Amino acid sequence: MKFYKAGQIPLQPHMYFVYGDGGTGKTSLFRQFKGKKLLFSFDKSTNPLRNQKDIDSMAVEEDDFPNIQQLIVGFLQRAIKSGDYDAIALDNVTSLQNLVLENIDNASKDNRQNYQKLQLWFRQLGTMLRESNVEVYATAHQVDNGTSGLTSKGRYAADMNEKTFNAFTSMFDFVGRIYKQDGQRWINCDPEAGNHGKNRIDDRTQFKADELLTPKQEKENE
Repeated sequence: MKFYKAGQIPLQPHMYFVYGDGGTGKTSLFRQFKGKKLLFSFDKSTNPLRNQKDIDSMAVEEDDFPNIQQLIVGFLQRAIKSGDYDAIALDNVTSLQNLVLENIDNASKDNRQNYQKLQLWFRQLGTMLRESNVEVYATAHQVDNGTSGLTSKGRYAADMNEKTFNAFTSMFDFVGRIYKQDGQRWINCDPEAGNHGKNRIDDRTQFKADELLTPKQEKENE
């Protein structure tokens, strides 16, 4: 544990989680981040970042699936320790979750225990990213609960086990949904809209997607 005297809590790099349909431009948002960047792709959708001279990338392949947890943690630890990167992205956490769950399922037949292990692993991953001292960007696909969802859990949500999503994103400063409307890309992070969303960086609840990293004055004492 670390102790900070009053008024001396350091500002940490921010963590962003964006979910949405395919083709809404989740991956390409990583170009907004400053400095040297590293992208972990779990669905090989790296075309939007081709020819970017400041982005290194690692794409998961089928041979990696049985050891995905150890590989991801190992590569992340080395990348963080190297000090070479200012921002790290996990692209398509939906796919990562499914790969991890498959490995856990193969190790245990207790379904409840499987999901508890899944949630714990993602909480540990989120904690490691929180302590990395680099900006973090993660993406996921969305599910549409239909209009009936408007009166229950919200119409749209990240395509993840809900408790796993909560365990992982508890470390994040920002959670928002990206979507297209009238030819423009928007991000909504307003929890009152009924969808998963939060913004601990500034007071915006909806804005154009290309303004993700241009916040209003940051909140204090959060």
